[in-house]
Amino acid sequence: MTAAPHAVLADYADALAAYDPVLGLEVHVELSTRTKMFCACRTDFGAEPNTQVCPVCLGLPGALPVVNGAAVEAAIRIGLALNCEIAPWCRFARKNYFYPDMTKNFQTSQYDEPIAFGGHLDVEVPASEAGPAFGYRVAIERAHMEEDAGKLSHVGGSTGRIHGADYSLIDYNRAGIPLIEIVTKPLVGAGERAPEVARAYVAALRDLMRALGVSDARMEQGSMRCDVNLSLRARSGDDRVGEAQLAVPFGTRTETKNVNSLRSVEAACAHEIQRQAAVLTSGGVVTQETRHWHEDTGVTTAGRPKSDADDYRYFPEPDLVPIAPSPERVEELRATLPEPPAQRVRRLQADWGFADLEMRDVLGSGALDLIDATVTAGASPAAGKKWWVGELSRRANADGVELAEMPITPAQVAELDALLRAGRLNDTMAKQVLDGVLAGEGGPTAVADARGLQLVSDDGALRDAVQAVIARNPDVAAKIQAGKVQASGALIGQVMKEMQGRADAAKVRTLLLESLGVAAQG
Repeated sequence: MTAAPHAVLADYADALAAYDPVLGLEVHVELSTRTKMFCACRTDFGAEPNTQVCPVCLGLPGALPVVNGAAVEAAIRIGLALNCEIAPWCRFARKNYFYPDMTKNFQTSQYDEPIAFGGHLDVEVPASEAGPAFGYRVAIERAHMEEDAGKLSHVGGSTGRIHGADYSLIDYNRAGIPLIEIVTKPLVGAGERAPEVARAYVAALRDLMRALGVSDARMEQGSMRCDVNLSLRARSGDDRVGEAQLAVPFGTRTETKNVNSLRSVEAACAHEIQRQAAVLTSGGVVTQETRHWHEDTGVTTAGRPKSDADDYRYFPEPDLVPIAPSPERVEELRATLPEPPAQRVRRLQADWGFADLEMRDVLGSGALDLIDATVTAGASPAAGKKWWVGELSRRANADGVELAEMPITPAQVAELDALLRAGRLNDTMAKQVLDGVLAGEGGPTAVADARGLQLVSDDGALRDAVQAVIARNPDVAAKIQAGKVQASGALIGQVMKEMQGRADAAKVRTLLLESLGVAAQG
């Protein structure tokens, strides 16, 4: 099957001059519960296909669901963290549709009675080429509970999608895993920065889920997914965000499904703005439909006509009792909420004395929690950043793993730094110790002991090595004595080599200059 031709795209600036983008974001978050939403099956990621299933999550006749209490409490905590009201009484509903990934032919979800509603999340949109940093309040329509569907794998095609595939495989391990769907109200007024707002919001939501401990929110594994609803409306003259513009009706929306990275959320928004603008400018009509985001080509393609709520024939789930959390329990759960992630970042930046650029590097590498734990274990913030954002990030990238998956703990990084500060190791030795720790040889001190790594502290031995190097290099020694102190680097290197790297370079430099009768500089 040949690939669909790429859609015509309008110039981004021209599109924004004529149209105002309106966003709606639906983010699905898989909860990190041990068992599924309505049965006792495990939720372990990566298990053999169809090994974590039972009559309930397979939808077999006569099987009755039971609500996962831990998932309900996680949903309440999410709602509270999003500044939502928590419903004193709510219930589940059946969302009816036919698709192989849902054997019951309906999804147990919530419809007109969600557990949380009417909230907001304040996000900081970072500075970019388009303009300075700014704050944006994302209004939350609702956060409701539901179950995930199974996973389809289409085999034999070139795109990994059903069109053109030879056959499809279904893994029902994911069917029934607890989901929270967080739905925004229409996001307006961001103009050309709308894609950046979308990315900043999803990033903030991801950080919040991790801080709450309710989900690992790993978009690349599908435990957090974003559906991007976007439409364009004509601009009311030059009024970009005022009352006149807000009165302009929304255009027809598309829904780009299951976007699974922050970069792709931003790119999918920008692409749909340009695509829809080209359709409207040419006199065409935007079709209300789902669309697929193609990570490899950076485009969206048509899926199916988008259904409205009526098409799903929602009705109350007769096999589940309503959920009625007591006000006292809600307040107990509110007391468990962590410090908001954005507030925590500002506090840590101030405590650590990091510049904005340094903090951006920390956040970009995913090292914030690791550095915080390393500082708590006794290292300085600068040392924590040096190891996690520098050497360990480099190694993680080379190995293709997440930084947090590296086989070393923050306490071990702090121990390694302590060996450096105590003068037992230099940087070269410390990296050798790091090799041993990552190889599973033990903690830093044990590795240093086993490998015999110890700086030579005997001044006599260092002086002997310095004198031997000076004797072998009289010309270089003469240059240093004549004032060319920078030439000492060559002799220091030779001393370090002679000492097999087990010397403090700064100490060697001091002894070398003393031996030549030259005052140390700087």
